[in-house]
Amino acid sequence: MQSSHRPCNLLCPVAPYATAAPRPQQRPPHLLGTHPQRLLSPPRRHSEARLLSGVTPMTTSSSPTANPQPFKLILGSSSVARKNILNEMGFEFQVMTADIDERSIRREDPDELVMLLAEAKADAIMSRMNISDYQKEGDEPTLLITSDIVVVHEGIIREKPSSKEEALQFLKGYSGGHVSTVGGVVVTNLTTGKKLGSLDKAEVYFHDIPDEIIENLIVEGVVFRVAGGLLLEHPLVLPFVEAVVGSSDSVMGLSKDLANKLIHEALLA
Repeated sequence: MQSSHRPCNLLCPVAPYATAAPRPQQRPPHLLGTHPQRLLSPPRRHSEARLLSGVTPMTTSSSPTANPQPFKLILGSSSVARKNILNEMGFEFQVMTADIDERSIRREDPDELVMLLAEAKADAIMSRMNISDYQKEGDEPTLLITSDIVVVHEGIIREKPSSKEEALQFLKGYSGGHVSTVGGVVVTNLTTGKKLGSLDKAEVYFHDIPDEIIENLIVEGVVFRVAGGLLLEHPLVLPFVEAVVGSSDSVMGLSKDLANKLIHEALLA
């Protein structure tokens, strides 16, 4: 990582990936003399999560039935975190899964990889649809949202750990260091055929994580279902998070602000 850092908002890129993770006592320049948001308990819906990014929350309907959304939304993911994020945003949606072999799609550049995977998921879901059903005159537009995320640690892309040994290696590497997350989001307007996508990035800085905490996370097993085994919101992990640069919802798999932006643009496309 370059020697000069700046805190990112949701849509600005983070600095290039580090070859050596900074230790907490060597806090990066953009955190020196500041008091970064500490995550000592799960973020409260909207308010605390937004504080992490420094972005004013966008207005969303907390009661979709009181203000019906003027479009249909399909989430192309079975991720619990992504479903929770869309629920928090006030959206009504249905879920479809892509069921693709993600490890068969490889790129060395994390930006390229996540966008390619998000697009591949959209294509796989659309291949099972009769698209003409969504293009009938007078019908509400239907949007499909797909996404992917990878963790980058010391310049190496990390996806879901495939074994206990790999999960142990990942989590021990984060202890006292930092990771970057790169997320790709694609929104496809099934009515018009227009597809829009963009990236969102964040960084997470950790205190030293005790070995027993790491062992407990691996025994629990949830680390095998998330990119890099990274569980920002997990109660065992939160006390050891020093700071988040970016947004917590981005780290958890779907940036709310980016999703809102792409949904709005897709409706106009």
